[in-house]
Amino acid sequence: MTRKTLSLAATLCLAAGVVFAAPAGKMVSYPAGSETVSGYLSLPGTDGKKPAIVVIQEWWGLNDFVKQKADHFAAAGYVALAPDLYGGKATSDPMKAHELSRIPPEHVMRQLKAAVEYLKGRSDVDSGRLASIGWCFGGGYSLELAFEQSPPLSGAVIYYGRLVADRGVIANLRVPLLGNFGGQDQGIPAESVREFEARAKQEGKSVDFKIYPDGGHAFASSSDPKVYRPADAKDADARTDAFLARVLKGKSS
Repeated sequence: MTRKTLSLAATLCLAAGVVFAAPAGKMVSYPAGSETVSGYLSLPGTDGKKPAIVVIQEWWGLNDFVKQKADHFAAAGYVALAPDLYGGKATSDPMKAHELSRIPPEHVMRQLKAAVEYLKGRSDVDSGRLASIGWCFGGGYSLELAFEQSPPLSGAVIYYGRLVADRGVIANLRVPLLGNFGGQDQGIPAESVREFEARAKQEGKSVDFKIYPDGGHAFASSSDPKVYRPADAKDADARTDAFLARVLKGKSS
């Protein structure tokens, strides 16, 4: 599957963040092919092997919003790694973000696969229980990871990430998928969300998408009060937590 089928929704991403607590994790380095890359690692406070999550940034880069999300998942009992896809660069300027997001897709996927391999190799990670999650730019890549034969995941979450329409591509979906979308999102029309879910279910795939009728793009991550919808964000995040608990911990909601 090529990135051509997953065009970026980045042009509609809005600035993430409100007020964030000090990061609880740390930056780590690991190999990605012939290069060394880095990511923000946040750990649970308990011993033993844990399920793990690759936390994929919006087009703004590895900012406080992404780190906060990684910390949230760590507090819930997961080893969480947010790859630094821009090599230390982050911004709140849409023009700069657009420039940064033009990173070659194959480079992004190489880093994401390296993040999965890094997690699988850690002594505190159960290598058979990994998932991905992403918002906007990262949502599209979370979906792309869900199509990968190797490394295999246990599930993937998409927040308003670009979808695919080709039934042949959708038939290759390999893991359960959860998605949260805005009904007013001009870049990812609600109809495209419904079509993907319907086609995936016709192929026997496990897909649970929810469209929030009054939500626009970035309704769960924007700092703009005209965009951010607290009640919808809370519901979407609760759906996400329940989904990850089910696919990674075997817990029913």
